Amino acid sequence: MTITITAFERSPDGGKGLARDTRVRWALEEVGQAYAVRLVSFRAMKEAAHLALHPFGQIPTYEEGDLALFETGAIVLHIAERHAGLLPDGANARARGITWMFAALNTVEPPILELANARLLEGDKPWSKERMPLVEDRVRNRLKQLSARLGDADWLDGAFSAGDLMMVSVLLRLRSSGILDGYPNLSAYVARGEARPAYRRAFAAQLALYTGKPPTG
Repeated sequence: MTITITAFERSPDGGKGLARDTRVRWALEEVGQAYAVRLVSFRAMKEAAHLALHPFGQIPTYEEGDLALFETGAIVLHIAERHAGLLPDGANARARGITWMFAALNTVEPPILELANARLLEGDKPWSKERMPLVEDRVRNRLKQLSARLGDADWLDGAFSAGDLMMVSVLLRLRSSGILDGYPNLSAYVARGEARPAYRRAFAAQLALYTGKPPTG
């Protein structure tokens, strides 16, 4: 059965890897599963056909036979549980890997998204100058905690897992802010994730959609 995922017809980031379909692409590349991509316009995302797949009108979605999924975390977890390569074999280690997936999405990403929205949507508000340091402090607090936990390890819990895939994807959103530079071990952690061949293939495939250049590697 062919796996089909959806992606933006015109990605807001121009294919630089921040759209959430990159996370699904990366997971599929890590486990060696081929997939097709159906591009969806912003208009089509609000129409009945897409809403039947994703009730909130977003991307990505995942279709395989009679299975249709939405929500990036759920999709990546499904891939990791169905195919070897993204979760350890031991029950306890698998549980910890899944825990780090939830930590990335529920604990680390929210303040990062708040910062992105504050800069993009609220920068011209009269109260933005006073609020911004508070938003940035919330991000730095999470990074400090994560940095302390990671220490000098390569990955969060032994070998690379879906937890690392999600965490690296979340931290990539901070690159343009410069905040991540204050945590050398986290910067190196993200670089290790980006250096993985599966990530490079996923990134190249997404970028090719918007640049017209064929993916390499």
